[in-house]
Formats: sequence, C-alpha cells, structure tokens
Amino acid sequence: MAALFGSRVRRLRTAAGLTQAELGAKTHVVSTRITQIERSSGAKPTLELARALDAALAADNLLVDLWPYVYREAFPDWSRAFMAHSARAVSVREYAAHVVPGLLQTEEYARAVLRVGRTLRSDEQLEERLTARMQRQERLASPDQPDLWVVLDEAVLRRPVGGPAVMRDQLAWLLATDFDARITVQVLPFDQGEHDAMGGSLTVLMLPDGSEVAYTEGADYGQLIEDPAEVRRYTVTYDRLRAVALPPLMSLDMIRSVMEDNHRGATVPSRSERRRLAQEQLQQSGGRKLRGGGGRIPRRRARP
Repeated sequence: MAALFGSRVRRLRTAAGLTQAELGAKTHVVSTRITQIERSSGAKPTLELARALDAALAADNLLVDLWPYVYREAFPDWSRAFMAHSARAVSVREYAAHVVPGLLQTEEYARAVLRVGRTLRSDEQLEERLTARMQRQERLASPDQPDLWVVLDEAVLRRPVGGPAVMRDQLAWLLATDFDARITVQVLPFDQGEHDAMGGSLTVLMLPDGSEVAYTEGADYGQLIEDPAEVRRYTVTYDRLRAVALPPLMSLDMIRSVMEDNHRGATVPSRSERRRLAQEQLQQSGGRKLRGGGGRIPRRRARP
C-alpha cells in the first residue's frame, strides 16, 4: 500500500509539472521526504501530510482515502527486505541510539519496548511481535551465528525501560555477552558530543557474498540503503562511532556501574586516550576483540 501511495503521488506530481522540491515547498516538507514517499522507503506519511499532498496535487481525496491502508500496513517492503537480509547476514554492525538492539533484548525488555508502538492494536499482536523478535535471537546460538558488533549510546543504559527490575536484568544480560567471542559491545558516552548518526539508529549488514546494506531507523521510520556508494558512507560513519566509543572492557565496566546504580564508579577516559585505544582496537587482525572470548553466550531462560 505504501508503494501504491507513492506511485500515485509520483504520477500526480508529474502530471502537475512539479519537481519533488516544488511539491515539498507546497506541502512544507523537504524534497527528500517526497522522495521517500514516492519510493516507499521512509516513514509513512502522516494524515496531515496526506491531506496536504492531496490538496497540492488536486487529487480529489484519492490520497486521503488511501492513507488508512498505508498506515495499517504492518511491515512495508523495506522492512521485510531488511529482515530478510538480517536473517542471512554474516556480520551485523549496529549503533543503537535509544534502546538495546532487538538481538540482545531480554523478553521483558522487548515486551516493554514493543508495547509503546503506536501501531499496536491488541495484546495478541504484541505477543506475535514478541515471539517474532525472540525467534530472531535464535541465530545467536546457531552454527551460522553472525559476528555482532553493537555500539550503545549512553542514553540506552540510563533509560529504565520497563522499570528498574527489567532494566537491571537487561543490563546483566548485556554483561553476559562477554562470554561470546563473536559479540562485541561498546558504549558511546555522552561526553563524546555530536556525531554523524545523531537522531537515529544505524545498522550495517554484510551478506554472504561480501556485499553490504545499511539501515537507518527512527521512532516512526526506517530506510534500507542498498546503493554501494551510500552504504560505504554509512560504513565510514559506523567505523567512526566505534572508534570514539569506549573500548569493550571499559564499556562493560560502565554497564556494570549503571546496573549497580553507581554512576561514578566507571572511569571514562579522555577523548585523546579513547582515540589511542581505538587505534589499537581497529588495528587488530580481522577486527577481532581485544579481550579473549570464552564459551558461547548462555541461553536465556524464560521467566515463570
């Protein structure tokens, strides 16, 4: 439905002789927003935007009538494509700006995150989404487990999603990743300041054939990037993020400190010291961890 909506906008815009920039000016959005709508590659249009587009393009309520079907669509094409790529990726590099990534969420934490979705319509739908998320985690215990490298913004640690008890269990689970040599967790502290990925999360996937795709996500949108030149730009952005983040061992110390509610307990090195440590980290052969790995990450037990 999003693709249908986008194709109608494109057809009407072309018939009206408008560029994307001109239509954006008429509806008070940037031209890239019009591009996203026409390609069904970004956030779903709001009802207000659908009305503005309808008026600007003299669509006689066609776009307004289509909007409810677009908004109710559970997984647009770009989301399904991203999930398909994720299921076969050999390497997952992720920057999480707001919440713990789905692959590392406890069940209680995931339930709290999924419950606040604006598209959630019932408890049954919540349980369906939760089951799907937990099933995707099974790859971390399978023979084809991908290399997973996660950079968590410090805000992820400080926000008590689901309440103190749920958050404490989630932080403890993050600490348990130290037992899996194929999972690396880093923390990007607040004092790092601004960076290229501010405002949303970023994931870079390497597929079995060596090609890469990127995915950016905010509260109400997601965008799959497959163009090689654009993907390289996001890869550089990710490498810069992990270069200025705390090294893995210091990151675990910070997670432990937050879990124990001892915010002053973690020593955060200066930016120059982090830069030196990052250079050492990135020079490691094959991008492996500085610390030695133990056994596989222990399986999560369901709570009664």
